[in-house]
Amino acid sequence: MNPTEPTGTPLLELADVHVVHRARSGGLFARDRVYALTGADLIVAPGETVGIVGESGCGKSTLARVLVALQRPTAGTVRFRGEDVWATPESRRRRMIGATTGMVFQDPSTALNRRLSVRQILRDPLDVHRRGAPGERERRVRELLDLVGLPASSADLLPGQLSGGQRQRVAIARALALEPNLVVADEPTSALDVSVRAQILNLLLDLKDQLGLAMVFVSHDIQTVRRMSDRVVTMYLGRIVEQAPARSVPGQARHPYTRALFSATPGLLSPIDPIPLSGLVPSATRPPSGCPFRTRCWKADDDTCARELPAVQGRTDGHLFRCHHPVPVGATDLELISQAQERP
Repeated sequence: MNPTEPTGTPLLELADVHVVHRARSGGLFARDRVYALTGADLIVAPGETVGIVGESGCGKSTLARVLVALQRPTAGTVRFRGEDVWATPESRRRRMIGATTGMVFQDPSTALNRRLSVRQILRDPLDVHRRGAPGERERRVRELLDLVGLPASSADLLPGQLSGGQRQRVAIARALALEPNLVVADEPTSALDVSVRAQILNLLLDLKDQLGLAMVFVSHDIQTVRRMSDRVVTMYLGRIVEQAPARSVPGQARHPYTRALFSATPGLLSPIDPIPLSGLVPSATRPPSGCPFRTRCWKADDDTCARELPAVQGRTDGHLFRCHHPVPVGATDLELISQAQERP
């Protein structure tokens, strides 16, 4: 999906990126392949927040790892400020990506080294990239703790002596240690208590505005993604199937899967029952021909949808989607529920 370029020069750009893993299943000489990411095209502009939504196994975390160069694509191009990330020498790539991007992982209890103090955790990226003199690094540690709302005394504590919310604040501080241009947050609140999630989300929003960060926010909580993001990207079975301005979802979403996802989180003006989807998500080792969503879609036919991958359709505002039979503009969830229930 070749997206309409957001305003400004792209900070990060993916072009036709594929990630294929070898599975343990299959024959002795022909092991199955897992298509974790297929034909991904994505642009992240400076200062923009891009939200990634989709069911488990749809490729969200793989996409996040590709963005920060933790996962090398099987095919395709990843560019940072116009420079091909994987065509550069490793030393150059470490400086280009390691020093300008940060990542916040899902579970802070496993993302932080339990044997290191908070001070050592925050100093580690500064030491690795040789940022400043020792005294300046100590000052940066204090600045980072203050930035994420932790007392200076927490520098001498181990992660096990902190609460889950405090550990995630340390993880965020570590991601910000080198003053990155981009932060990728992969399910940053899913391992936290409900009472703490809002605090961490508000912290991320405040830091984004305060530091002018670009952010990629990955989450199962699609209502939170809509609140956090400027643009929402929907993934299904390793493919990006829709990109839309956050203000236009779900009401103006055109892909049936996006509408079904958002209908599963009822609101005051929405029906309690979600739009029903038939069947299970297909295996990533044997994805369907044609449209990947056709086996569960109430609008799919046995001709075009089964034979052809939908071409990209879209408008000049960056709202793009892949669907042979898109949802009509203005269609309500009640109308779509009725259509899905009528399908044999």
